[in-house]
Amino acid sequence: MKEFITRFNNIKYYIIIAFIVLFVASSLRHILFSSTAYDLGIFDNGIYLISQGKNPYVSFRELHILGDHAGWILYLIAPLYFIFPSVYWLFILQAFALAIAILPIWHIAKFMDLTDSKARSVCLIYILYPLIFNVNLFDFHPEVIAVPLFFTAILAVRLNKIYWFIASIILILGCKAVLALNVMMMGVWLIIFHHKKRYGIIATFSGIFWFIIATQLIIPAFSGEEAAAVSRYGFLGDSVGEILVNLILKPQVILSYLFTSANLEYLVLLFIPVIPALAWQELTNLIPAIPAIFLNLLTDYQPQKDLIHQYSLPIIPFLILTVINSLANHRTWFYKSSQIRIWSIIAFLVLAKYVYFFPDSIYTKNLSTWQSTNEAINLIDKKASVLTAAQIVPHLTHRDVIFLATDDFSYDKVNDLDYILLNLDNPGFGASQEKIKELFNFLKTKENFKLIHEKDQIFLFQKLTPNN
Repeated sequence: MKEFITRFNNIKYYIIIAFIVLFVASSLRHILFSSTAYDLGIFDNGIYLISQGKNPYVSFRELHILGDHAGWILYLIAPLYFIFPSVYWLFILQAFALAIAILPIWHIAKFMDLTDSKARSVCLIYILYPLIFNVNLFDFHPEVIAVPLFFTAILAVRLNKIYWFIASIILILGCKAVLALNVMMMGVWLIIFHHKKRYGIIATFSGIFWFIIATQLIIPAFSGEEAAAVSRYGFLGDSVGEILVNLILKPQVILSYLFTSANLEYLVLLFIPVIPALAWQELTNLIPAIPAIFLNLLTDYQPQKDLIHQYSLPIIPFLILTVINSLANHRTWFYKSSQIRIWSIIAFLVLAKYVYFFPDSIYTKNLSTWQSTNEAINLIDKKASVLTAAQIVPHLTHRDVIFLATDDFSYDKVNDLDYILLNLDNPGFGASQEKIKELFNFLKTKENFKLIHEKDQIFLFQKLTPNN
């Protein structure tokens, strides 16, 4: 315990500073009305409903929260909403998960006999890896919780702490169904390359078991259809089973999708922030990350090929592990701590999306309507049903029913709503100014709706009741 406390003191400021920066950045984005219904609104609404003892059916997603990715860990988050229901819990949890991963990273690095200077450099490589900052900005995703858990699982193996390992694996599986593939491959890696048969068998079979249960039973039961991402691999089939079979039977199709310029660009983006500290002899440490890398390469869905979205998160723990082992066992391209840190800073400055906060950029485009939007939100009853733009949804998700104003919204649902809040200047994700203007004109003709707020292209309609 004394050694643990000493090591924590060595990097506590890294953890604290990382947490503060990440939390402030995601909170500021939300305050500026740049967070979105997909995915912050989905998880906040689902967790809120769980905390209220209600069915977590997300109305604008038209799906039970377990029908999305079988992420039962959301039920463990819900008690935070008992204390005080706030979307900021998710920003706190996400920033904490990404920051606290520094602790097991430090311990793994010291276990591999890296000097304090080198161990701190590895911690900086991790926290300055552009995806960490970027994914923290991109709403909330339960799989961020799996990042420190993967590191904890690796450390548990090194320390022969079987119960830590099992607990880490169970929680990882609860974050997202697809992570079961990484857990399974981690088991194979432990058996073959580390001769940790007991740990490997636990990981392999728990990964296989949960993947089958989640994709074949839980998700279909709560959604009535296949897992959401199946459609991204439609060229291989319409179900998880069919895709798995065709992965074997159609190698020529697989190759045609793998060898593309987009994939080459993605791999460059993935490795460039750490390439000077990698040794090719240690690339076997990336084996547990193969399922995530393969799935990202195989699809033509662009968000799976960048350092902005969450799809590359399962790769990070094993990429950092590869760096640790490279520095411990080989002469890397950059070996001096100063060189490594400078490269990490440069990679962050080039690829991190802090520029989105600059004037006239993505996160500041709603400043002109910020005050009027807040005024409109304050006029909405806290329990009433609402239709609104994607960037406003996360500010109104603590209610049973909320719908997203998109181009394909059915006017038949209008009479079921209590409030309709529109932004004609920035209609939001999935909506065009033309279609939202049509909805606005339609509402003006509805005698049972009254325009109660109009300012800066922000319009709030309220459904009239017999008492109005």
